[in-house]
Amino acid sequence: MHTSGKPRPPQQSLDVVVIGEALIDVVTTPRGTIEYPGGSPANVAYGLGRLGVGTGLLTSLGADRRGDALEEHLTGAGVTLLPGSRSLEKTSTATATIASDGSAGYAFDIAWDVEPPDLAHTPPKVLHTGSIASFLSPGAGKVKAILQQLQDACTITYDPNIRPALLGTHAQARGTFEELVHLTNVVKLSDDDAAWLYPEKTLEETASHLLDLGADLAVITRGSSGSLLATPSASLSIPAAKTSVADTIGAGDSYMSALILGLLTRGAGGLAPSVLDQLGRTAAAAAAITVSRAGARPPTEDELRAKLQQPAHA
Repeated sequence: MHTSGKPRPPQQSLDVVVIGEALIDVVTTPRGTIEYPGGSPANVAYGLGRLGVGTGLLTSLGADRRGDALEEHLTGAGVTLLPGSRSLEKTSTATATIASDGSAGYAFDIAWDVEPPDLAHTPPKVLHTGSIASFLSPGAGKVKAILQQLQDACTITYDPNIRPALLGTHAQARGTFEELVHLTNVVKLSDDDAAWLYPEKTLEETASHLLDLGADLAVITRGSSGSLLATPSASLSIPAAKTSVADTIGAGDSYMSALILGLLTRGAGGLAPSVLDQLGRTAAAAAAITVSRAGARPPTEDELRAKLQQPAHA
């Protein structure tokens, strides 16, 4: 791995390619408006860059100041923005308007489309996608085509990061999700995602269903209750890492970044129970660091290593 958080030369080979949206989260309150970098796939790429993993992001940014800000944010963590990623007239936004009584209204101005790169000759070790990019046309169809092309060439990870307001009907969204699960190796859901997709199933039943659909590893995060990692031959419940909570912004994406890091560095153990335990504890430690400070600030490689070396009760 590389020194965490530092930009790497463009010619550096990429261990991970992330495909998905990068957008600006706009928060408006009676005190004013603040803008933050956002988009689940972009957050995962940013987290991987902070962990020192050679990461490229294929996204869809506008030729505007918000696109400039997102590019600077990502490249500042060492992420390579792949060719074709500045393809929109304006950068997508998700706006939350908070009233004086604390109630919130949400508005989305999101466009998603990509030109699939030719990754077949030099596939990454891991391809990650998810969130709006896997559901919103026309880009979603192109994401699926990329997964079909690389299905047998690398490890494919998928986090749908369900946003019901953007997904159409429940049946349509679940159908799209399950078609992609068939093409992936590792699927991560939050407990909220699982409850929305499969309200009739327990979390354990949902994990089994994902494995039946073709996933090699199903991961379901449960906030402060830890996470469930399941394969066809083993199922482990991993406790959340001890921490104080400032807020939970970015916790799931940080968990995903560290899970991918674990997949890259797991050695020859495959998905044995001992490997699942290490994967889960590494990802839980990263999420704990992120929630311990305000905003989506995932750990660096050094911070994650230090957290993992702490006693379990710390």
